[in-house]
Amino acid sequence: MKLQDYDSAASGAMQLLAPQLMTTKPILQMNNITRHYGDVTALDDVSVEVFPGEVLGIVGESGSGKSTLLRLMNLEDTPDSGDYQLAIEGASDNLFALSSYERRMLRAQRIGIVYQNPHLGLLMHNSSSGNVAERLLIAGERRFATLREKAKTALEASEFPIVRMDAPPIELSGGMQQRVQLAKAIALEPTLLLLDEPTTGLDVSVQALVLDTLKRLQRERNITMVIVSHDLGVIRTMADRVVVMRRGRVVEQGLADQIFQDPQHSYTQALVHAKL
Repeated sequence: MKLQDYDSAASGAMQLLAPQLMTTKPILQMNNITRHYGDVTALDDVSVEVFPGEVLGIVGESGSGKSTLLRLMNLEDTPDSGDYQLAIEGASDNLFALSSYERRMLRAQRIGIVYQNPHLGLLMHNSSSGNVAERLLIAGERRFATLREKAKTALEASEFPIVRMDAPPIELSGGMQQRVQLAKAIALEPTLLLLDEPTTGLDVSVQALVLDTLKRLQRERNITMVIVSHDLGVIRTMADRVVVMRRGRVVEQGLADQIFQDPQHSYTQALVHAKL
């Protein structure tokens, strides 16, 4: 049976909730998010929470709303309804109420993102180190030597070859471009790191290297991550918990092992079995 044959008929299936062992407060909470684009409902009453130091995976087929949700987490868009909180000092009760300038500064200082398409996150004809330094400049750093050193440190952390730090991304492979994006995203040690299909279009061997780098950074720095992917192998490798989306709604969520070994919703079952 094809995935599109599954609909909301099974929406009453048992939903696996966030693990009860998580006694700390969420670092991210999005409540009752709804977003329409004309007649299309991209998100329909979606609520998500992420805990400090965890990796949350969001999966679903194209059009499920997962990338829209990530853009909202990055404050690139505003929903029709719902609210968004980050547990950081001085943050508003609802980040969607922030001005464009306040959003830009919050993104620069506290939220990092790696896009599927490097052209969205990088200035392709600027140097790789200059791309990282741009983020530092937005956050207020002005000393050239400091910009250079911090850019180098971030590139080294993303396992980018430092001998190429002055090469523009347009001259680099897709894997290297993703490493520049990653360096830019972590340069200021963000509270939250968002990853939108970070390995799509890369060779299998390059995918493995990028995922290894992400896992190392998460382990060493205890970075809170949200990763969106249609590739269940990527999610299974990276995520502690998984949110499954279908037609703009969350149909199931729970611990990664539970989702992959004992999916409850028929749509999740179809996704998992299709990849076995």
